[in-house]
Amino acid sequence: MRFRNKPWAGEKIRQYPQYVISEPETHKGKWHEVFGNANPLHIEVGTGKGRFITGMAAANPDINYLGVELHMGVLASALDRLIEAELPNVKLLNVNAAELLSYFAKNDISRLYLNFSDPWPKTRHEKRRLTYKSFLDLYEQILIDGGEIHFKTDNQGLFEYSLVSFSEYGMLLKNVSLDLHNSGFEGNIMTEYEEKFSGKGNRIYRCEVQYQS
Repeated sequence: MRFRNKPWAGEKIRQYPQYVISEPETHKGKWHEVFGNANPLHIEVGTGKGRFITGMAAANPDINYLGVELHMGVLASALDRLIEAELPNVKLLNVNAAELLSYFAKNDISRLYLNFSDPWPKTRHEKRRLTYKSFLDLYEQILIDGGEIHFKTDNQGLFEYSLVSFSEYGMLLKNVSLDLHNSGFEGNIMTEYEEKFSGKGNRIYRCEVQYQS
């Protein structure tokens, strides 16, 4: 997937430290201090332009949210949305998901969202999929006991792969939907990709999975 280069993005991000957390490794194990409360912390890995995470934060003011996005130009768009929304319970991180253990300790996170992740369809790229077993192990090390992953995609192949990956890891599958927008599910917050793909008639797949002790 290609992203448009935005040479000004880095400077803009540095201008808003109240929204984009610099040196996040210094907050490992004490993220409650960043938000000034002990509310549960949810993270979205692959925040994109921020529609989902700002929507969730607005709908759930008693939950803190962190958006993790590697691509600086994309994060700058999420920052624009956050500046406009002025939400106190959401922050952004410009970091690599593969390095989450550098920024979070066990029990830091209550729930993790994976929305429309890159499917990496080629077999040789399997280990890059965010639902590959090594990533599931990584998430378990920062989530609370019994923590959940909520997963959405329009890619049937990735969804089927992920269901197998979750099951083989020993996770509990819940609320599996093969057509989210026609399932009666309430409270769905759409991402930019979700609106685009569903508008083309694509089915949206969703599931919730829980780690078991």
